[in-house]
Amino acid sequence: MAKVIIIGGGFAGLNCAKHLANTEHDILLIDKTNHHLFQPLLYQVATAVLSPADIAVPIRDVFRNYPNVKVLMGDVKNIDKTNQKVILKSKKVFSFDYLVIATGAKHSYFGKNEWEPFAGGLKTISDALNIREKILIAFEKAERETDPKKRQKHLNFVVVGGGPTGVEMAGSIADIAYKNLIKDFRNFSSKEARIYLIEASDNILPMFDGELSTKARHYLAKFGVIVRTNERVLDITKQSVTTENDIIEADTIIWAAGNEASPLLKTLNTELDRQGRVLVKPDCSIKSHPNIFVIGDAAHFSINEIPLPGIAPVAIQQGKYVSKIIRKNKKIRPDFVYFDKGIMATIGKSKAIAQTGPFKLTGMIAWLAWSLIHLLYLIGYRTKVLVLIEWVISYIFNKKGPRLIY
Repeated sequence: MAKVIIIGGGFAGLNCAKHLANTEHDILLIDKTNHHLFQPLLYQVATAVLSPADIAVPIRDVFRNYPNVKVLMGDVKNIDKTNQKVILKSKKVFSFDYLVIATGAKHSYFGKNEWEPFAGGLKTISDALNIREKILIAFEKAERETDPKKRQKHLNFVVVGGGPTGVEMAGSIADIAYKNLIKDFRNFSSKEARIYLIEASDNILPMFDGELSTKARHYLAKFGVIVRTNERVLDITKQSVTTENDIIEADTIIWAAGNEASPLLKTLNTELDRQGRVLVKPDCSIKSHPNIFVIGDAAHFSINEIPLPGIAPVAIQQGKYVSKIIRKNKKIRPDFVYFDKGIMATIGKSKAIAQTGPFKLTGMIAWLAWSLIHLLYLIGYRTKVLVLIEWVISYIFNKKGPRLIY
């Protein structure tokens, strides 16, 4: 029997643990929170489409019927790879035979960490609820304001970063402003809102084919989003964003421009990339330590010198792959091979883009495919049913979920 410690209950860690359940191995899964979070739908919590419980499931519930899997809510401080120990901030120490590190990533401000208090990222439920509150309070402030110029500051929403998170956030805020809230206020029209999407590179969604990227930009413009590419952000304050071309006054600023790995990885004393991810071997292990694996967003795994993207399918497949190595105690290991199922992104209500090899989908068909796949990836029947009900209500009645300010 081997002692296996898995750090992180995201897609990578959870799938590794699930495929080691009901084996002879002793599994300890450690996470900072007590729940697995379906991050691809976190933006819908931030924009009041879904509630936190719709996309999160307690980790203990997932493994309640697997006696060989123990779950611990804790924060790992240090990893002693020489003595094969994991040290928590609470000073508890656990020994391991195998270690799987799946700590995910957090948002990066590219050295401008002083921007974080003014431009929140979107990685946790707390992040989503903070953003949702800022959006809803902005409309409430606009209702009280009689000066049109001051009101516009409340109604300006700036999303920095044109990747999938930024595009989905901008499209969803446009849904709120231009469809869901138009009958809710008396002293102004929610259609006065201005949603800005700022991207420093040439195109939004650069990981997609150029034709699809252009299509996504067209959809956003049709929804009312002001897309600005080739425009770098120079400064962010509490109520403004300064770019190379403009100063936008806004109460609500959302950061979706970059990621960096957990600082815990530095304690491994192994080679990291510029984002702090571990440069792993073809079997996802680290140099000189074949019993320590790093997977998911924490790993820099290259194929033809191109790192795999930080998306759920990569994390899920790596989790399953590492579990097979541990389960069979393989000495000779086949290289991890990623099966690319394609990428997709939704752009507001009923519009999406998808790409699988040479095949491309856009519009309603892509949106339906996006919805189906996300429902399938959700953990548990309860969450699948709840999310489906909320989506149907939102689509038919143009109504969001609980728009509560706590």
